[in-house]
Amino acid sequence: MGVLTVVIVLIHKITYIMDFFFKIHSSFRGCLFLLLVFMGISLTAQIPEDEKAYLVKLYKATSGENWQNKWDLNTNVSSWYGLEITKGHITGINLFRNNLEGRIPKGISVLKRLKRLNLGFNALEGKLPAELFELTELQSLRLEMNKLSGSLPKAYLKLDKLEELSLYNNLLEGAIPEGIGTMTRLKSLNLSSNYLEGNLPTSIESLSNLERLELFGNKLSGHIEVEFGRLKKLKELILSYNLFTGDLPSSTASLTNLEFVQLQGNRFTSLNSLLYLKSPRLSVFDSDDAFLNMKFGQGKMHKLHLADSKFVDGND
Repeated sequence: MGVLTVVIVLIHKITYIMDFFFKIHSSFRGCLFLLLVFMGISLTAQIPEDEKAYLVKLYKATSGENWQNKWDLNTNVSSWYGLEITKGHITGINLFRNNLEGRIPKGISVLKRLKRLNLGFNALEGKLPAELFELTELQSLRLEMNKLSGSLPKAYLKLDKLEELSLYNNLLEGAIPEGIGTMTRLKSLNLSSNYLEGNLPTSIESLSNLERLELFGNKLSGHIEVEFGRLKKLKELILSYNLFTGDLPSSTASLTNLEFVQLQGNRFTSLNSLLYLKSPRLSVFDSDDAFLNMKFGQGKMHKLHLADSKFVDGND
């Protein structure tokens, strides 16, 4: 009887231990299931109604039924092409070369968390919406290769995080406003191939982080008073085919990071300011000065680099 009792006790203990581990395992599986469900809900969570309403408005206003990559408005927003959603808000829209036609509708200011907007290489028309320049989180704004018209806004104070502004190949006119110099984080400014006119605003010299200044093919004119020498990070200076006169500021020669310089097609009377330019990375130099072209082009592979003909990928 003693041995039998011991065996029964052992069986009870083993059963208890097995039951204990089973409960732990079941509990773990339950928690894991709940976690996955929660993650699934989070990943497909709806954005605020006003943000979704604007996206639907954008889709309908730009002939969404003819887009190359269409949205199914009956599905969850998270599945719509070209959108970035972070913490339940729209933070990116990339509809580059997607056959958008029509006008950018009013109301985009509801996308308060928007950081990146790329609607380049489409057929958008109408005036440039002033609301775009009130999106305080915006870091990249690309609307190149459309048919947008009107003038540039005067105030840019709210765009203190913007690093890229690309509006080339549109129908914009008027002057480049002094206010553009307030976007101090700007790295790339491309306004080429529009109908902009007047003097180059001196406030541009305040853009200390600027790496690319591209103003090819406008009607900009007069003496350039911008102290380019203050733009220490500048790699590309594209001023070709405008109506600039005189010479460049002497400080331009102090730029050591220049890689592309295009000045041809202007009315410069002299470019002596560049005689002592020393930029070891310079690979393209175009001007109407044969001596300078030879000086900076000799022994280097010459390649065409026109600002408005760079067909870049929508993710760049």
